[in-house]
Amino acid sequence: MLDLFEVITTSGVVLWSKSYAPVKPSIINSLISDVFIEERNQPGSDGKWFKKDSYTLKWTLAADVGLVFVAVYQSLIHLTWIDELLDQVKKLFVALYGEKIKASTGTKIQCHFDQYFEASLRSLERQAGGAATTRTTNVSTDDPSSDGNGGGLSDGDEWSSPPPMPGVNNTGTSDFQHRTPYSSEKPNPLIEVTPSATSAPVSPATMAQALLQASGRRPGRPRRNRKSAGPSSASSTHASSGEERSPARLSNKPKRGKEMRIWGEDGIAAEANDERKLDYSAGISTDDEQDTFRPKPEAIDQDTWGTRTNKGDFLLKDLDYEIDGILKQANSAENNEETNRKGPGGIASGFMGGAMGYLRNFVGGKTLTREDTGKAISGVMTHLLEKNVAREAAVQICDSVQTSLIGQKTGSFQSIESLVKLAMEDALRKILTPTTSLDLLREIGQVRETEERPYVISVVGVNGVGKSTNLSKISFFLLQNKLKVLIAACDTFRSGAVEQLRVHARNLKELSEREGGVVELYEKGYGKDAANIAKDAVSYAGTNGFDVVLIDTAGRRHNDQRLMSSLEKFAKFANPDKILMVGEALVGSDSVQQARNFNAAFGKERKLDGFIISKCDTVGDMVGTLISMVFATGIPVVFLGVGQNYTDLRTLNVKWAVGLLMS
Repeated sequence: MLDLFEVITTSGVVLWSKSYAPVKPSIINSLISDVFIEERNQPGSDGKWFKKDSYTLKWTLAADVGLVFVAVYQSLIHLTWIDELLDQVKKLFVALYGEKIKASTGTKIQCHFDQYFEASLRSLERQAGGAATTRTTNVSTDDPSSDGNGGGLSDGDEWSSPPPMPGVNNTGTSDFQHRTPYSSEKPNPLIEVTPSATSAPVSPATMAQALLQASGRRPGRPRRNRKSAGPSSASSTHASSGEERSPARLSNKPKRGKEMRIWGEDGIAAEANDERKLDYSAGISTDDEQDTFRPKPEAIDQDTWGTRTNKGDFLLKDLDYEIDGILKQANSAENNEETNRKGPGGIASGFMGGAMGYLRNFVGGKTLTREDTGKAISGVMTHLLEKNVAREAAVQICDSVQTSLIGQKTGSFQSIESLVKLAMEDALRKILTPTTSLDLLREIGQVRETEERPYVISVVGVNGVGKSTNLSKISFFLLQNKLKVLIAACDTFRSGAVEQLRVHARNLKELSEREGGVVELYEKGYGKDAANIAKDAVSYAGTNGFDVVLIDTAGRRHNDQRLMSSLEKFAKFANPDKILMVGEALVGSDSVQQARNFNAAFGKERKLDGFIISKCDTVGDMVGTLISMVFATGIPVVFLGVGQNYTDLRTLNVKWAVGLLMS
């Protein structure tokens, strides 16, 4: 897919760059020297593309601000949306930073453009029906090893290349070792094996033989033959074969009974008394020692995902709606310029064609009946289903809109289709508009001042929807407001759930040091009762002065009564102020039943308080799940998850959502 995108000034300064695979600087330099300076276009390109080595480069110019936008991708891949990406990025970048570039005399302009670019790229990839570009950390092109004759690595090579096989003597540093993102000056004890001195070279032919050598066995000989070979055979083995036998097995003791066979993770059988070292974590015992081996999280600029009010509160912004507004404004300006360039005849013919098409559908002053609106309502229902609205919700909404239109009169020069569309937009707007306040910061402040206790938020949902991830996003948002947050690990069932929250807590602590927020993890391990852990966590938070408690829970199937029944006890013990359910934007028709079952699982006196719709960045304009879940329960959407970073959390903009549904 896309390897590199750069925004360059006409003087050759890179203002902004996004890299998905290593690309040598000479690729861009060749474009500048051959095309822009020497004006030598390649045969057949017509100045629209440039090929260098295995790459194809396309570009567009913004002459008014002196910028060049360049996209680089592999020549073997045909990307149909590159031209549209260049056009969209140019409009967005010029609209956001054009005035700064014109007013600035230097080149040091802070361009926080990553999320705008990612949103545009994901949208075009979905429209094209192709696989999304693999998202990796930006790869630096300053590595000396990238200038070799071997060319650049393909997308993802730095992650997929295997480490050297154990037992192989590497005389030099491999290219993989140069490019491993988590490389350190200290050797990795898990993969580095120092071979014993020997006169015969060791070069296992297969990975299976390498595994055998690492496990202390000779490849090519069955276990039964090795047992029958006796001590004399073992003593004649070369030292480099990796054979490791205990002294007890080499002695002439009487033969014991058959011992239990133990199968390792590598599929190789081992004896019960095999004296191989299996625990490689002995050298790392504390989190402080582990931190020396981990990369620190990158600092995050607040302006890229929110704004701070005059009172000091940090509020989330609506990124997608902002992008849509910028693109519409830019397209409108281009359309006006195109209209001004047309002659009188062109304007007249365009007006007459549009007017005749409109008059064919127009009805004025007509009292509507169910039969009059039937065709338009049917078309709107099909449209909602295509937007991923559940059928049950779509049918009921369309019936309600049709009933409300019966007996109304169409206005002058108003078609039935336009009247149905307006009525549907109004109905969707009413469904998504919350009936209660969603100001989470205000509610937290009131509880702290009046009741002097922590504000408790619990996150529930089915398996794999992103509960822990969105909980960490909410925690990061609260930390920007200098709150003291306690994360309670109440998923005592899923393997790795506690460790996942431990990593989140450590990263959030490092990222929020500047803002003064405090975050801590409360954990009791696995196999315990989640309701009791939640109750203890709330009590601990009240004793130690925490402002907010975020409770993570185990995922459960909404149609499994045995698993859902424990939520009632959980709600009574933890007594959360808000219970938020995480639902996937791509779930489809099952979203209605999920929302209803979870809403009814907490008992007669307790219901859900809001939804977090995750993975909205994967569905484009098919955001029908928003309507389905809210319509089924009457519970509002509080947050939207738009990515996998801590900053990828947004509040719902009703106008934006309705616009996407009706587009």
